[in-house]
Amino acid sequence: MNNYQAHPTAIIDAGAIIGKGTKIWHFSHIMPEAVIGENCNIGQNVVISPKVILGNNVKVQNNVSIYTGVICEDDVFLGPSCVFTNVINPRSFISRKGEFLPTVVKKGATIGANATIICDVTIGEYAMIGAGTVVTKDVPAYALIVGNPGIQIGIVDKEGNTIISRS
Repeated sequence: MNNYQAHPTAIIDAGAIIGKGTKIWHFSHIMPEAVIGENCNIGQNVVISPKVILGNNVKVQNNVSIYTGVICEDDVFLGPSCVFTNVINPRSFISRKGEFLPTVVKKGATIGANATIICDVTIGEYAMIGAGTVVTKDVPAYALIVGNPGIQIGIVDKEGNTIISRS
């Protein structure tokens, strides 16, 4: 008996670990060795690759790709169509599976719609990554980051309100 809910079109591979109270919606694919915490919400058409770790209360909006090497701590929000990379120099004709680099999204951080997170970075606690931002380097806790490449334009509080703005 599962302690989570999955839409009939979702694919949950053997060996995936899914916490109590988690909901997985239409056409999503959870691969083997993925670990999803309790009370998460996995939107439509989401791919969670092997060895990805999601903490408790993580919300993943529609069309998000989370690749091997990504760790999201508790209370992280991943906006629609955001994407993570896991190799710096991909080529279709060269296997680089042994070169996957880690990405850590710390507790309470938010990543906006269509943001791209280049691998081998850490996004600090409660940081706010704006829609469409391309993150290429580490992000401090509570930082407000926008643009391509992403730059810090302010500081947010725990609830996501801008408390200092440099723009």
